[in-house]
Amino acid sequence: MRVMAQMAMVMNLDKCIGCHTCSVTCKQAWTNRTGVEYVWFNNVETRPGQGHPRRYEDQATWKGGWELNRRGRLALKAGGRFKKLIEIFSNPVLPTLDDYYEPWTYDYETLTNAPLQEHTPVARPKSLISGKDMKITWSANWDDDLGGSAATSERDVLLNQVSEKIRLEFEQTFMFYLPRICEHCLNPSCAASCPSGAIYKRSEDGIVLVDQDRCRGWRMCVTGCPYKKVYFNHRTGKAEKCTFCFPRVEVGLPTVCSETCVGRLRYIGLVLYDADRVLEAAATPDETGLYEAQRQVFLDPHDPRVAAHAEQAGIPWDWIEAARRSPVYALINTYKVALPLHPEYRTLPMVWYIPPLSPVVDAVRGTGRDAEDHGTLFAAVDALRIPVDYLAQLFTAGDPAPVDAVLRRLAAMRSYMRDINLGRAPDAAIPEAVGMGEEQMYDMYRLLALAKYDERYVIPPAHAEQAHELEESVTECSLDYEGGPGMGGSGPFGETSGGAAPIAVENYRALRDRQTSDAPAAPTDKATRVNLLNWDGKGKPPGLFPPAEDGAEDGYRDGAADGGRGGGRGGDKGGAS
Repeated sequence: MRVMAQMAMVMNLDKCIGCHTCSVTCKQAWTNRTGVEYVWFNNVETRPGQGHPRRYEDQATWKGGWELNRRGRLALKAGGRFKKLIEIFSNPVLPTLDDYYEPWTYDYETLTNAPLQEHTPVARPKSLISGKDMKITWSANWDDDLGGSAATSERDVLLNQVSEKIRLEFEQTFMFYLPRICEHCLNPSCAASCPSGAIYKRSEDGIVLVDQDRCRGWRMCVTGCPYKKVYFNHRTGKAEKCTFCFPRVEVGLPTVCSETCVGRLRYIGLVLYDADRVLEAAATPDETGLYEAQRQVFLDPHDPRVAAHAEQAGIPWDWIEAARRSPVYALINTYKVALPLHPEYRTLPMVWYIPPLSPVVDAVRGTGRDAEDHGTLFAAVDALRIPVDYLAQLFTAGDPAPVDAVLRRLAAMRSYMRDINLGRAPDAAIPEAVGMGEEQMYDMYRLLALAKYDERYVIPPAHAEQAHELEESVTECSLDYEGGPGMGGSGPFGETSGGAAPIAVENYRALRDRQTSDAPAAPTDKATRVNLLNWDGKGKPPGLFPPAEDGAEDGYRDGAADGGRGGGRGGDKGGAS
């Protein structure tokens, strides 16, 4: 047994309202820069629909993820080292800009500077790539609220894999929202696809990052990722991806997308797993067995033997305690209501989902029957084979049994809790029918419906005693020359993104202080540059305004110092993207 720790996330799809707040805040924090205008580390898709980029689930076209070769061993769908070598200067299996979308802005100057006239002037859409007028035909959320309609169903990869009868019945119709980020997989195919070894999985918390210094822009990682969550910055020539907001996680704060989620549908926690069983699980012959195989990789943190092995592996004791309180482990292995996204890709994804129950309840209510009665709901789960089959295509490689079991547990929870909320005696037969006890069912209800901030986000901070593994600066990064990206100048890439972010333990504490204090809090011995993307909005940081003349009021002396400090661990070299 080789115990390792992994930060993971669970999203409750019953709570997602499709507001895209997570996407917008993520973009403001991570991809509000030149060269990544089209990039969305977090996006929210309407299902059924094409997804982003278009039809990314069509691995017959995009060759993402793993497959079993003739000898039953794992192999990259896009081919091995020899194939990558002959295609290294021209990778033919890449989504085009049309598959993502051509980013645009609007000619607002026409509105503000137009002379007085009879008709209101129009702000034409302008391409952020060419600067020319364009016609908007596609975007990252173009399918919003069109789920199940003829406009999207014909292009949905998963609908095309079910029978024609189900497709026709499906048009009656239902929809739900699916937020997506990088899966930070246990067996990442993006890392295995990278010829330069720039993509790596951090041993301390399992977050998958891109070393910007080592990246050579071959873009094999874009092909290798079946979720298409690795992007290419055409201005820097580097690959970029979701970083799981590692500077925030290292100080015990949740990711930006989780922090700002309106529906409070995201849960973050630590999972302990047996690294020696990852390859075996990923090579499970039957695709429908991959879900259960991955669950068996996770270790019970309450087991004294697991805790002892974790300590021997150097995992701090407070991390083991955090794993025991982890909402992610509880939802996946204790209550068994969370499912992985496309386990058939064999990457062992670590962002799991609780499938939506709302279509079941709505369908029952439409018949005029009691939509909360457990007997009626259980029957409805059997009858509504269409959403179950579609959800099975998403989460269990087409096997409806685990999805059916999850929906039954969620339906049982609703029925059981209704009796309690109405002051009636709870019916012990309801949780028993789905293999749960009354106390366990109430605990699941509390976690899904009433959990507070520190129960939804159980994130142990980084340890100061790990300082020998951390780099003191990022001066080795090839992009951090004077005037280059990250150094406050324009450079050859036309970037200005604030000061370089030193990587050291004390900066983790400084970051936490800045984000939680009521007054400006930052080191005072750093250069006077400000990164507006990281500035906490408190005080007047040096560099934001020009120095005041002698005798005038000093407009910035009382401000916070450089707001562009961040955190990172050894090898991050200027951030994962």
